[in-house]
Amino acid sequence: MSTDEIMQILAQAKKLARRYRTLTGKPLGVTGEVAEFEAARLLGLELVPPRQAGYDAIRIENGKQVTLQIKGRCILPGSKPGQRIGTIDVEKPFDAVLLVLMDDALDATAIYEADRESVLAALAAPGSKARNERGALGVGKFKSIGRLVWSRT
Repeated sequence: MSTDEIMQILAQAKKLARRYRTLTGKPLGVTGEVAEFEAARLLGLELVPPRQAGYDAIRIENGKQVTLQIKGRCILPGSKPGQRIGTIDVEKPFDAVLLVLMDDALDATAIYEADRESVLAALAAPGSKARNERGALGVGKFKSIGRLVWSRT
């Protein structure tokens, strides 16, 4: 299957997801897959085969392979602050985590990157049960420990 064909399918999935949310008020559940392809397309990453333990993509940086977990979050207009990203599996190998923020059409608006050490430190910080036990960082916290690597604006 070609990249063009995959992008056509994802475009259809985005439309269906938006329509589904309009009709039901619930997400369709394709955010993660869309986020992976958006990150790969926009940052020139190579996606790894499904079910790769610990990471979703790689990039070559200074001749070395960098492994990346990719998380996605759709930020709807008027949404409350404090939204969380999916669980970051710290038991598996990865060098950094990418957070792909998307609008209500599931189009990327920004991509942030945080290195493994920063992610581990943030997850270990005292305070939040969701963060400490489930490995779930808030979007705001992730942005504060990461750096903006791509923006639509």
